[in-house]
Amino acid sequence: MNKVERAVSCFEEGFSCSQALLSTYGTQFGLTHEMALKVAGAFGGGMGRRGETCGAVTGAFMLIGLKLGMRNVDDAAAKEETYRLVNEFVTRFKARNGSILCKELLGCDISTSEGMSQANEKKLFETRCPKFVQDAAEIIEQILMLWTFYQQSVSGYGTLHFSANSYPYGMLNYYSEDTPYFP
Repeated sequence: MNKVERAVSCFEEGFSCSQALLSTYGTQFGLTHEMALKVAGAFGGGMGRRGETCGAVTGAFMLIGLKLGMRNVDDAAAKEETYRLVNEFVTRFKARNGSILCKELLGCDISTSEGMSQANEKKLFETRCPKFVQDAAEIIEQILMLWTFYQQSVSGYGTLHFSANSYPYGMLNYYSEDTPYFP
């Protein structure tokens, strides 16, 4: 079972979408599986079942932060690169699903009893949410793998910039202010 499948399986076992993402991928950044489940536990259902930002999306944001997040107050470059990748993730997730908001993805507001009843009656958590977890897992794998590869390939060549409208199969298009376009 690959990591994308593992994330979906974790969700289908009963963990939230955010827990599925962070517990599947967080261990490669030093989190234990149990700690990842606890940290991400409050983000499911669109931030504590408020129907806001999808938990699969916030789980991916936490992974980007674990990979690139600033470690000291003077690290503005890490902060900017983190925000750049978060925005790239959002662009890609919206391209697949139209939104990053749980209530829009599900078509009902699960922060209300009526919306939760509707989601349960229509089995939205079983039919729609696994796709959102899968999409988030696929996108985070692409972004982090390609970021690492190109960062190593062009180290010392300036700040990398990302564009979602490039290359078939969702590959990232990288270029630098100091160097020519990188295929």
